[in-house]
Amino acid sequence: MAKQPEFMVREIEQGKAGDMAIMLYTSGTTGKPKGVCITHDALINAARGGCGFDRLTADDEILSYLPMAWVGDNLFSYAQSLMSGFTVNCPESGETVMTDMREIGPTYYFAPPRVFENLLTQVMIRIEDAGAIKRGMFHYFMDVARRCGAEILDGKPVASAERWLYALGNVLVYGPLRNVLGMSRVRVAYTAGAAIGPDLFRFYRSIGINLKQLYGSTETCAYVCLQKDGEIKLDTVGVPAPGVEVKIADSGEVLVKSAAMFKEYYKRPDATAETIDAKGYFHTGDAGFFDADGQLKIIDRAKDVGKMANGALFAPNYIENKLKFFSHIREAVAFGHGREMVCAFINIDIGAVGNWAERRNIPYSGYTDLAQKDEVYALVRECVEKANAELALDPALCDSQVHRFLILHKELDPDDDELTRTRKVRRGFVAEKYSVLIDALYSDKASQFIETQVKFEDGRSGKVAADLKICDSKTFSAGVKQAA
Repeated sequence: MAKQPEFMVREIEQGKAGDMAIMLYTSGTTGKPKGVCITHDALINAARGGCGFDRLTADDEILSYLPMAWVGDNLFSYAQSLMSGFTVNCPESGETVMTDMREIGPTYYFAPPRVFENLLTQVMIRIEDAGAIKRGMFHYFMDVARRCGAEILDGKPVASAERWLYALGNVLVYGPLRNVLGMSRVRVAYTAGAAIGPDLFRFYRSIGINLKQLYGSTETCAYVCLQKDGEIKLDTVGVPAPGVEVKIADSGEVLVKSAAMFKEYYKRPDATAETIDAKGYFHTGDAGFFDADGQLKIIDRAKDVGKMANGALFAPNYIENKLKFFSHIREAVAFGHGREMVCAFINIDIGAVGNWAERRNIPYSGYTDLAQKDEVYALVRECVEKANAELALDPALCDSQVHRFLILHKELDPDDDELTRTRKVRRGFVAEKYSVLIDALYSDKASQFIETQVKFEDGRSGKVAADLKICDSKTFSAGVKQAA
């Protein structure tokens, strides 16, 4: 540097907006991961649009805890912070994230749906362990929040009595709950990366957290659609973001064009040409439509959307999110394309169900043993039937109620190739691996034996075997609201 003091400045000046800033890999849900080449210009456009949309300033703060290999962290913790100047805080470690959240009190927050699901599960476990008075107070005021919390947050008219009850609930329940979650100061919170269940989404908004959905992908710098304050819908991902053009193909696939799009797939010109058409539109692979207010509604992955045997729409991801809202269900995989009825695999949440079992003095030796308890099946059946009651009210998906289900003998695991590293179900792989269980669900069998090869964390391999029960669940007439 002493000999060439201008070296760094010259090198920087040679950089162009169209140069590659970073290469990020796709999750591999539909095949092998691909290297997505993102330019400086794309990140700058996405950051500028997002900062302007949500009025982010240097006074805001964010907690940067997501892996840097994810596009979300590059946009929120890196590009937007450079654009607006807000403070980026880093947690001490992965184990201290919640403690650091409470200590820092970020005003801007982003997390994938799985994080919000886990937070809700932890809350419900703590409530179940609370005394009868605290438990009763929580459920009473949560009923109030469900009735009017989201409307108050959006500035909509609410009856004075309900507004007064909500204010009282804010002092006794919602405020302390936001503090426990580290979200007391959150002004804008986003979730993306996978579909979030409407019930889970409403829960957070009902307790006063301005949680919104955004829609995007690695190839679009996570920047396609955003939700405007005061115009939040539980089942949409908002309107096209500034500078983004979105249209729906005849097949129902969502197509995107913007200055925030990726340049190419690394050393995959074939995949690039397949994904970006001659008019410059990126084919997202998602199926969706615009509602009457111009907000985009994503139904499912285009390749996953199918038809029941009677021609009714089958959207497995939508059904699965209904099921995963319940804290006792960690994962679900629905089947029904070309079939007379919908059936499902269920993974229980070992933390939530284990806590539930211990409080009822139900002994168990591990996940496999707990999953096949009659009491656990009754618990899960209650959740499935509540989801069915809600599906019955949806004209498009009332035929997608779950008729039969089983609880898998093991948790779906990325190490066993059943999930991607971002915990998305590899549906085709799961269907092939557990085809014997699918056949059993669509037969008159009451149980099915299976033995599965698994990989342990220490690198060893082994087998898990079990005789899985198959349970029928109640379904409801279309359009008929069930009594609470």
